[in-house]
Amino acid sequence: MQTIPIGNFLCPALPEEYLHLQPKVIPDKILFSLYPLSFKRSFYFCGLMIRTLLLLTALLFSSLVSAQLVNIEAKRMQTDSVRFALAADFSFNHTNNDGKQVNQIDAALTTQLKSRDLKIIYFVLGNYKLIDSDEKNLQNSWFLHGRFNYKFNQVLRFESFLQGQYNQLLVVEQRNLVGAGLRVKWVDKERFSGYAGNSYMYEVEYSDRAGTTNYNHRNSTYLTLSYAPKSGRFSVTNTLYYQPLYRELEDYRILEQFRLDFPLSNWFKIFTIYNYYFDSKTPLDTKEYTSNLNFGAGLSF
Repeated sequence: MQTIPIGNFLCPALPEEYLHLQPKVIPDKILFSLYPLSFKRSFYFCGLMIRTLLLLTALLFSSLVSAQLVNIEAKRMQTDSVRFALAADFSFNHTNNDGKQVNQIDAALTTQLKSRDLKIIYFVLGNYKLIDSDEKNLQNSWFLHGRFNYKFNQVLRFESFLQGQYNQLLVVEQRNLVGAGLRVKWVDKERFSGYAGNSYMYEVEYSDRAGTTNYNHRNSTYLTLSYAPKSGRFSVTNTLYYQPLYRELEDYRILEQFRLDFPLSNWFKIFTIYNYYFDSKTPLDTKEYTSNLNFGAGLSF
């Protein structure tokens, strides 16, 4: 779905973008994926796995929590016929450097619940990040997104959503919004899949730096396309969001995200993600753009 400002780009989701989440099905069709995943393996391997997961989590967190607009499309959980899925992690770090202390807390939760006929999906995504020193908070941010999805058929779906986010380091410290729209599966081939969506959003933006509170009616349109060759040696996903104001089309936001995955085995893969975000008009009446390139690795069992 910083992330650089990738914040309110909410929308339905797409193929398996939660790399570290590998569902495990148990008889009553309930699935849990919690970290670390294995305690039965050797101490060395377990330690290596935990370190790798922490590295991956740090990469994903740095991208998500600092964002103004979040690519929800990249956060969906693809669990097929599994009705309940849950992924969660928490970390705490304390550093004391010559008496100067820094505490860091990271927490994330993603869960999904489907109806018996699999036509209705409830999806919740949340995270919290705090970096605190003796003198002040270096970073304090949180993000919460809830989504309802109803599947009419194999092509068309209805979606509604709620979202709230806060980041003390950004021009827009807090943004709350609610919206609804339609999602269409416009490509459904063996190697290609594509989704398009259009939604109405009502958002409230608070900016202490600008001393403003804005109430906006905004449109959100997105287009995503994925490709995975028969060889399975790589997969590509590209997602584009466009969010203009209805009353002022010159005031818009754009998010472009490109992702490339290279599976090296059934349980290990490396990936790269490029994000570009542009805001044509901030509360300070300025333009803003951000881009970043991330490299990471993921384990799945």
